[in-house]
Amino acid sequence: MTTSGDSGTISADGQSGGVPRASGPPRRETIAKRTIAERIAERHGLGQVQTLQVIQAFLDEVVEELAKGNRLEFRDFGVFETVTRKARTALNPKTLEKVPVKSRTVVKFKVGRLLKDKVENLSQTDGSGSDVAKP
Repeated sequence: MTTSGDSGTISADGQSGGVPRASGPPRRETIAKRTIAERIAERHGLGQVQTLQVIQAFLDEVVEELAKGNRLEFRDFGVFETVTRKARTALNPKTLEKVPVKSRTVVKFKVGRLLKDKVENLSQTDGSGSDVAKP
């Protein structure tokens, strides 16, 4: 898999233009909805178009329920809910001027146990699956 962008071509192994990357954290990828649909379709022997439609329908339902102010709980994954942030006075860091910020409703996500465990284990691997010593 190769993608192109402003910084040149990036290969599937995370290297740019055939030149090895400097050591550091592994390169993060942006995974699109279509890619996830393709993976699910392949694993379960389903059509890609139908799988994409089901995923989109699921996401539409999530948006609709959150727009109603409902709380969505997905065991071990996490909880989505809406919260209202109070009006406040903020400080413009450039001018140091006080600026009023209106009250607004935002979506809050609280990570679930299984997702939390998987993400915490990212810091213990170097991206290739081999263990790296903890600091």
